[in-house]
Amino acid sequence: MRFVFIVFSSLFCLSFSILVKADADLGKRKAAQACAACHGAQGISMAPRTPHLAGQDPDYLMEQLRHYRSGKRLHEVMAVIARSLSEQDLEAVAAWYGSNRITLEKAD
Repeated sequence: MRFVFIVFSSLFCLSFSILVKADADLGKRKAAQACAACHGAQGISMAPRTPHLAGQDPDYLMEQLRHYRSGKRLHEVMAVIARSLSEQDLEAVAAWYGSNRITLEKAD
């Protein structure tokens, strides 16, 4: 019985890591297509008044994307983009940007 549990646990962990990798790949591709022009490929924006997305909490990003999609949060460009992506795409993009980290260094 213990052996069966170990095998099952190992398979679950392996399948979960493959799923996470697939979502990260999808998120990276969708972000490059829909988001990178303004927010940067890694989530570091070079455009003034455009927020950085790298390191943001994926749940927060999802909530905001849903608000853009529903019209609760108003921004013409973001509404069009959020409506053009599936729920799975939005989750993948949020996970992708959330997985990127910003490293700060002290200025000289």
